[in-house]
Amino acid sequence: MTIGTLPFDQDYIRQLAGNEAAWLTEFRLQALAQAEALPMPTPDKTKIDKWDFVGTGRTATQEPVRSLEELPESIQKLLTEETKNVLVQRSGTRAYTELSQEAQDKGVIFTDIITAASEHADLVQKYLMKDGVKVDEHRLTALHAALINGGAFVYVPKNVVLETPLQAIYVMDGEVNAYNHVLVVGDANSSFTYVENYVADENASGIANIVAEVILEPGAQVKFGAVDLLAKGMTTYVNRRGFIGRDARVEWALGLMNEGNTISENITNLIGDGSFADTKTVTIGRGEQTQNFTTKVVHFGKHSEGFILKHGVQKDSATSIFNGVGKIEHGASKSNAQQTSRVLMLNEKARGDANPILLIDEDDVMAGHAASVGRVDPTQLYYLMSRGIPKREAERLVIHGFLAPVVNELPIEGVKAQLVEIIERKVR
Repeated sequence: MTIGTLPFDQDYIRQLAGNEAAWLTEFRLQALAQAEALPMPTPDKTKIDKWDFVGTGRTATQEPVRSLEELPESIQKLLTEETKNVLVQRSGTRAYTELSQEAQDKGVIFTDIITAASEHADLVQKYLMKDGVKVDEHRLTALHAALINGGAFVYVPKNVVLETPLQAIYVMDGEVNAYNHVLVVGDANSSFTYVENYVADENASGIANIVAEVILEPGAQVKFGAVDLLAKGMTTYVNRRGFIGRDARVEWALGLMNEGNTISENITNLIGDGSFADTKTVTIGRGEQTQNFTTKVVHFGKHSEGFILKHGVQKDSATSIFNGVGKIEHGASKSNAQQTSRVLMLNEKARGDANPILLIDEDDVMAGHAASVGRVDPTQLYYLMSRGIPKREAERLVIHGFLAPVVNELPIEGVKAQLVEIIERKVR
């Protein structure tokens, strides 16, 4: 049977599953059975009823490569000498993997999600869509669970400090139906860095339904960096979720640079006492694209701290909603929730809407927010132009300075350089 108006049925799921782990196939079938009854998400102030978030589910397979030199030059540029742990996927197919001897010796797992479901079944079953993103949140999460066809699994064992970053690169070509799932687990007192890049050929079309779960056991620390650059012809739903234990720490540095219509959620649940989240996000909207960005930190643990910094640039006729939510639950005493959202509009028709929200259910806490929406500061332009810098170059410098607080936080130099290059191209 076909579920509602969706072009998927149980036979299709079994065909997609192939020879994967039996438990994962059953997980898919249960998720598909829920999809029919679940509603679509309802992002604030953004109508998505005419957006295609479903696609066909089909992706073209790609052949693996034997060395990084066989990858396209645009991908090689993202890799630097410090890149020793890398996973590259092309249209959901694992193209290349490399794990340093240091990581292997310390018991680190870094592989594609489908392989991990077979080779590390106990770990993946323990965490997959259990504490982070739930299957039954809405139709898109259920479809995601049913149709996972790419992504990665990261596990860093207890007390392991990994000095070299882990980097995943997801390349989208042609007609894309990407259901990417990234599951990052830091066991107690571990410390590491994970960075992911989503790159699409400018002619790519289709949908991307991306979920990333970061699960940190007590005392664990992770720096999570991402640069999303999906094509104009792609509709994207991305949900990055953190579940942070006692005295654990997550630092998000996100460059959200998609060219097409996008719904993006980044929610961090500070579960344990003393847990910490610092979320920095930078975005640029251009053309006629519509985007909705929600960044939320929910405090459950006492003495938890959550910081949100979001900088967005809007040009042409682009429209974006920037929602920042700090929520302190009852019992999360001595917690601190702070957020700042700033939107810079470069054209008369560009629209940016910053909505800072504080939801406080506890008395003994600290909380604050700031938001601004405006155009390039004429005083800054005058200062630069008075020193002989042409107006267009002065505007470019102001924009780079405006976005720098987030760009500088990306933990891999090659990825940071990529984001600077993207920004340059978008605001030129």
